[in-house]
Amino acid sequence: GVGVDIRHRNVNDMCTGINGLFGPDKQSSQIYSVIHSRNLEGYAGHELLGRVAKNSGCDPEAALNMEPEYIKAILEPIGMLNHPIVFLTDHQRPEILERLLADKDIGPMIHLVPNEASWVGGDITLGIMANAFIGNPASTFSGFIAKSRLALGFEGNYLFRAKNENGEWEEVCEKRCVFWKRMLWNMA
Repeated sequence: GVGVDIRHRNVNDMCTGINGLFGPDKQSSQIYSVIHSRNLEGYAGHELLGRVAKNSGCDPEAALNMEPEYIKAILEPIGMLNHPIVFLTDHQRPEILERLLADKDIGPMIHLVPNEASWVGGDITLGIMANAFIGNPASTFSGFIAKSRLALGFEGNYLFRAKNENGEWEEVCEKRCVFWKRMLWNMA
């Protein structure tokens, strides 16, 4: 439905993103993944993700750069590379989207939320309802989506990843670490 915010201004339906991409009759059945690409204002983002990486063991750059190799290492093993990939972004680093679109496997699957359907509530719902969510552990937006997904019993959050000794990407923090203050400070 449509509601109001804290200032009593009208807000959009929380499903505008899903409806804008897939239509209202596919809200509960659409299989898709979401990439939340958040730069976190340049240097500050690198510094913040570096601190999270130090505490969690995740890679200090991967979630900022969202390289095709990183995305494929997540989506291919879980069978999601053949389904729509919704790309949510702050638009600070357009080269990330350009790289993903240029990739022969990922590019054809990328979906962008139509401008008329894009707003924070719709983007949150897209992330929460996805079959797989790839985010930045230093982003409060990604953290909110990951926590909401866990609270609803959904699996498939990919935020804290690093390469192992064999050069393969893996989760380095168990799924509830998005709630740990010792790792994420006030973001948890």
